Amino acid sequence: MKKKVLSIVLVAAMTMSMLVGCGSQAAETPAADTSAASSDAATTDTAAAADDTAAEPAASGDVVNINVYRCCFNLGSTDSAKTQQVQDAINAYLAEKGANVSITLTDIGSGEYTEKANLALANNEINLLWTASWEGTIGTNDLVPQNAVYDLTDLLPGTDLYNSMDAGQWEATKYDGKNYFIPVYKDNVEGYDFMVRQDLIDQFGWDLSSVKKLADLEPMLEDAKNEGLKYPFLTQKTAMFYRWYINDFDFFTADSTANWVAVDRASNSVVDTILTPQYKEFCTLMADWAEKGYISEDEVTKTTNDQTTQSQDWAVSWWTDIPVNDEADARYGQDVTMTPATDRWAHSNSALGSCYCVTSNSTEEQAKAAIEFMGILYTDSHLADIYTFGIEGEDFNYDANGQVEQVEGAAYNHSMWESASATVVTPLSNEPSNKADLYKAFNGGANTSCAAGFRFDKAPVEAQYAACQNVFETYGFALENGGYAVADIDATIEAYQAALDEAGYQDVLAEFQKQYDAWK
Repeated sequence: MKKKVLSIVLVAAMTMSMLVGCGSQAAETPAADTSAASSDAATTDTAAAADDTAAEPAASGDVVNINVYRCCFNLGSTDSAKTQQVQDAINAYLAEKGANVSITLTDIGSGEYTEKANLALANNEINLLWTASWEGTIGTNDLVPQNAVYDLTDLLPGTDLYNSMDAGQWEATKYDGKNYFIPVYKDNVEGYDFMVRQDLIDQFGWDLSSVKKLADLEPMLEDAKNEGLKYPFLTQKTAMFYRWYINDFDFFTADSTANWVAVDRASNSVVDTILTPQYKEFCTLMADWAEKGYISEDEVTKTTNDQTTQSQDWAVSWWTDIPVNDEADARYGQDVTMTPATDRWAHSNSALGSCYCVTSNSTEEQAKAAIEFMGILYTDSHLADIYTFGIEGEDFNYDANGQVEQVEGAAYNHSMWESASATVVTPLSNEPSNKADLYKAFNGGANTSCAAGFRFDKAPVEAQYAACQNVFETYGFALENGGYAVADIDATIEAYQAALDEAGYQDVLAEFQKQYDAWK
């Protein structure tokens, strides 16, 4: 009998009091892999519409149109005709409910989302943007310093959107004491699992209960290699040190390109992670696995993509732990099983792993319209299901239990975690019917980081910070994906640190330490 490993760490629930912010106003100015041509068409059509709608206020009582940009992770490319159909269905339903908002929807494949959304943001073509703490260029830690997001602090209280989540969620996602972001109510604590294909578990009789750390995977990877799999250990072209080692460190930058600094949980102090024994241990293991053929050079060259996990070319990979890990089966189109790799942590960015923001170029009417739209999206299952799964009867159906069955090959396919609240999106047919309760329990208990609430202002060392991120791309990414020989690890780490120092790393480290000490 197949066993699904679902680890929910239940400790004392966190409670937070809501601090009401002051002086809501728009920020000053906005910030300035490959999909199919259909995505280009969708973006072009929306950009044209945005010229007429993005910054023009509507008369009081009129329907206000907002431009919504979202990222698609489940399909290699998006379909402009289907996106238009979904947009029309959403607007028809909003009109039926008497809402004073309509949307122009742009759906962009994950491989080109950052580039296209950033361009549209610079051109003032967006009102409501999907983002995340871990996104590059348009991530939460990029948007606030660039004054690209609208301060919603005074607009939220009393709205359906605000009341759709407990006050603690809004408090946890504040940035510099203000509500710039609308979190997707999902797994708002952070932890990671090893993800393994169930058919291989059955074939080889693997015992996942024996896997407690990365090195314990090696016998399984050897089996996978002997079976001829191309990717015995699939890193998903991700530098994973900042995830596998969150039990030791709070990587409060929430960015793999800046994982060279963290708070050491044991000492509650800022440290240079590149010089830690843990970093050498991790890079040496990745190098060893690459030499043994467990990690493909495709990871270093970034040849793998978001759809590689939907193939049968891999054996073991990683997964961000959530209350219902069976969601991965639908996402990857095959039966996969998880076993815990880390504990679960609540920290400054854990609740911003998927969120929306209103852009600072938006008028107050557009900001209010965005809040109205999100309020319906987070409280109305019918709208949430359209926005997540597409058109009923074409892209998905409801089974006898009223749960969602997605149509294979559907042209519109999103997941709850990057769409709307777990309390309102209808569970998939292979998920527990009480999914909403599971999410509430999951978010109610976790280890709380010593650095929870701290956010680093990189403005004093912005040039050095960016230079260090470039050094990571030269050394760190390859080190963490098996790009160097075991014999070269010590020398490469030494060269990496030297290059960081030349880029101004010591200035960055000192500024981190200064700000963290002041915050403590």
